[in-house]
Amino acid sequence: MSDRLFFHLAIPINDTEKAKTFYAEALGSVVGRENKSAVILNFYGHQLVAHVTQEPLTPQKGIYPRHFGITFLDEEDWQTTLERAEKHKLIFRDRPRLRFEGKLTEHRTFFLEDPFFNLLEFKWYRHQEAIFGGQEVAEVGDR
Repeated sequence: MSDRLFFHLAIPINDTEKAKTFYAEALGSVVGRENKSAVILNFYGHQLVAHVTQEPLTPQKGIYPRHFGITFLDEEDWQTTLERAEKHKLIFRDRPRLRFEGKLTEHRTFFLEDPFFNLLEFKWYRHQEAIFGGQEVAEVGDR
């Protein structure tokens, strides 16, 4: 596969201005095309499309199974995003913590909830080979 790919994700929202405040102002995404029913965001180099829906948006009971986010290759980028989220007083669904300490899958993580109940995870792995590798290890999440 080419390294010239990026991910596309569509999420439900009910207010494009609130979406721009959360994703652009607070998290630093760049706003692309928009109209009254959708806004396209450059979300850390990936295409996030926020579509307005009239259906009720409800919170999930927990962080599983549905969430999306970013895996940082540099711990400093993870820390900068954490500080940005704190500065903008975003809603933490799961506070920053260290998971699987001392194991191949050790990583720092935190979860945010956007104004539409979409959950976002931001993480950094101490051992980058754990991002896609480590098939011999059973840890995936911590239910």
